[in-house]
Amino acid sequence: MMNAMNVPSKRSTLERKLDKLILALFGGLFLMCLIGAIASGVFINRKYYYLGLGASVENQFNPSNRFLVATLTMFTLITLYSTIIPISLYVSIEMIKFIQSTQFINKDLHMYHVESNTPALARTSNLNEELGQVEYIFSDKTGTLTRNLMEFFKCSIGGEVYGTGITEIEKGGAERRGIKLEEVHKSSNAVHEKGFNFDDARLMLGAWRNEPDPDACKEFFRCLAICHTVLPEGDESPEKVTYQAASPDEAALVTAAKNFGFFFYRRTPTTIYVRESHVEKMGKVQDVSYEILNVLEFNSTRKRQSVVCRYPDGRLVLYCKGADSVIFERLGDGNGDLKKTTREHLEQFGSAGLRTLCLAYRDLSTDMYEHWNEKFIQAKSSLRDREKKLDEVAELIEKDLVLIGCTAIEDKLQEGVPSCIETLSRAGIKIWVLTGDKMETAINIAYACSLINNDMKQFIISSETDAIREVEDRGDQVEIARFIKDSVTADLKKFLEEAQQYLHTLSGPKLALVIDGKCLMYALDPNLRGMLLNLSLNCTSVVCCRVSPLQKAQVTSLVKKGARKITLSIGDGANDVSMIQAAHVGIGISGLEGMQAVMASDFAIAQFRFLTDLLLVHGRWSYLRICKVVTYFFYKNLTFTLTQFWFTFQTGFSGQRFYDDWFQSLYNVIFTALPVIIVGLFDKDVSESLSKKYPELYKEGIRDSFFKWRVVGIWAFFSFYQSLVFYYFVTSSSSSGQNSSGKMFGLWDVSTMAFTCVVVTVNLRLLMLCNSITRWHYISVAGSILAWFIFIFLYSGVMTPYDRQENVFFVIYVLMSTFYFYLTLLLVPIAALLGDFIFQGVQRWFFPYDYQIIQEIYRHEPDQSSRSELLDIRNDLTPDEARSYAISQLPREKSKHTGFAFDSPGYESFFASQQGVYAPQKAWDVARRASMRSGARTAQKK
Repeated sequence: MMNAMNVPSKRSTLERKLDKLILALFGGLFLMCLIGAIASGVFINRKYYYLGLGASVENQFNPSNRFLVATLTMFTLITLYSTIIPISLYVSIEMIKFIQSTQFINKDLHMYHVESNTPALARTSNLNEELGQVEYIFSDKTGTLTRNLMEFFKCSIGGEVYGTGITEIEKGGAERRGIKLEEVHKSSNAVHEKGFNFDDARLMLGAWRNEPDPDACKEFFRCLAICHTVLPEGDESPEKVTYQAASPDEAALVTAAKNFGFFFYRRTPTTIYVRESHVEKMGKVQDVSYEILNVLEFNSTRKRQSVVCRYPDGRLVLYCKGADSVIFERLGDGNGDLKKTTREHLEQFGSAGLRTLCLAYRDLSTDMYEHWNEKFIQAKSSLRDREKKLDEVAELIEKDLVLIGCTAIEDKLQEGVPSCIETLSRAGIKIWVLTGDKMETAINIAYACSLINNDMKQFIISSETDAIREVEDRGDQVEIARFIKDSVTADLKKFLEEAQQYLHTLSGPKLALVIDGKCLMYALDPNLRGMLLNLSLNCTSVVCCRVSPLQKAQVTSLVKKGARKITLSIGDGANDVSMIQAAHVGIGISGLEGMQAVMASDFAIAQFRFLTDLLLVHGRWSYLRICKVVTYFFYKNLTFTLTQFWFTFQTGFSGQRFYDDWFQSLYNVIFTALPVIIVGLFDKDVSESLSKKYPELYKEGIRDSFFKWRVVGIWAFFSFYQSLVFYYFVTSSSSSGQNSSGKMFGLWDVSTMAFTCVVVTVNLRLLMLCNSITRWHYISVAGSILAWFIFIFLYSGVMTPYDRQENVFFVIYVLMSTFYFYLTLLLVPIAALLGDFIFQGVQRWFFPYDYQIIQEIYRHEPDQSSRSELLDIRNDLTPDEARSYAISQLPREKSKHTGFAFDSPGYESFFASQQGVYAPQKAWDVARRASMRSGARTAQKK
């Protein structure tokens, strides 16, 4: 659980780029103020006589002192031009992203999993737009690509394979090769229950006693029944007992032992009880108690678990199960032939996409055990480096093992995974699979989910070659490390040269890299990681197998920092936490391995296939919207400030303000605030269905097409142009005009007219920015313009004691009594927006974005499956399913017992204290809708 805490604070790439833009605006502010300050010092020094300053004033302010004048003007202009900094931008963005998360992502029924009654959950709103720019996905396999519903499917005992079933991976592989597999008819003894899908009469109903090596079968079954951390619940009968285990593998193995006649039904802190059937003769049942002396726990480094137990007759046995790579290293002499045969069976199981574990045991003498147990107790009671010392002590006894065999567990792919991966690949996203499974299993899973195909050129870097095995058999660790490192270096150089040759050939195949954890350890060396990164980036797919949680995080960080690409990690277990936290965006799958991954993630979903909606719909829309919000804020603030800047040139750089203070204060708060928020919430270029139908549209986010510095420069150019139109058009046309009383227009008449044009134009410009315009857009724009007129009518119509209000007193009434006001209000916005209109037309026709092409295709053929509104999310949920969704939001009772994870510490301390452990509940802490419109649907049916 410690891995699930202290989630790092993450900021999106767009936000970091926005910081640079803000710094650029501060630089622009300083430059504008510096120009004004220098010009002020020069101008006043030459013409200060017109001020008519007295001697007493000149003692305090000497206009002939250029430096003093420039300094004072600098500070004056900073306050005057401060509107160029969009202070309200961050508040608006946070508001938009919060609503996007809570109302759109969390309530999207397309990402609601009916079977587990689990909705999507945005645990942060900081990274919504980051979802629209992901280029690399790092995925765990078990529970992420697969269902994490483990079923005991096959096994190998004493060199003999048992189990006749055919996996979905085998069927898919045969179809790719054009081979038709014959259907396997299940025998009458076949048993299929949760965790057990095994068919082979040779091991069922005690028939194993007639096998060539029945003793090996007996040790195999006892190892399954004893070496675990499972808790039984319910009645002590095979039909009613249930096993609680955080690891589905554990439950599947114990369930298998039960079906083979070794029924684990009870445990105490020091004893395991097993009901063994058909031990001596057919029909005999015997309850056997095994005293548990020590448990050597599983962790990601050890990759194995051991139990020291005492039989009723006093026999001391160490049972061990774990990855084949670590078990084979610890086998004693005399296992050569069985080791070779079992290795072949492991490769066979791996090719079928099955998860494998090796089983072994060791008989212990009393003296040997007591001597070792003393060291174990000392290590366990150590206050410093306890875990390290326990691992060192475990190495002393986990050796000279006798191989029993191996298990093969099937974990089927989740629904929709192959199509999801294919869609994401079309979107320009590269998917890497990081798994702890064997290389053969990982490769076949990659084939099954369309990550690798036969048309790809595969680069395989493996430590399971004959040359490396030959060196490993000699046992010199220094020689082994040097040999593997040299081999990895040679492979990287060779494959990198081949990759570059293929890339220079336009018709060359796509590339895939497969590397195992042992080779990856050397490839991540500072001297080699550059080659590894270059090779990996040239590959369409990468599969890393036999990797530890630390290596998962290292690979993610390598691409994140080395390639500076936006990364996403997705996993479901505690061993995925470091990888999830290392990526730009972390996705947790709320599966069967607890809530650690979800609690460490930024977003939580129930199925891998929901990534399609999360990235291609919500992520892409969020990126597009936030880009528009940022660039529009930049545009409207720069436009407003530049009109004041031009005015400075006509006032001798004195710092005279062009607009009334209230105009300046309310410009961002009221008169232009709401429309941009509406755009940030509701604008969409294409519908949801088209976003998924044409995933290539997602590439615009990967290329950052809508927030490049070129885009910012175009907005700055039009701000410059429009500010010139606002200022010089209004001031020039008013110089020869007069009001209804025959007086010339004054400063505040002109500034009010100019401000009115600015408010109207920037709001109308926002409508030109929208891809889809709803009634909310019209209401917000009209409301903002109307708010300005209501304000100016009230503000200029009331006389107060404050002198400043005399500036604009009755100004609007005077202006609206003239034809000049209406003509200017018509012509200035047209002149200002004409350049934008022409630019958008040219861009759309000659340099269109991808989404604009799709818009033209469907302009006269509207997509009927799109959502009419974002809040009106359609789904084919029945009323009962809708109510089930609502019930899922209610508080849940905690279960009284929970299983222990295969890799969780504290096993012995739990049994010593005999205290229960409560499982953490799902913290769906976001407000939900209590009803899913089931009543409305029911009414419609009636």
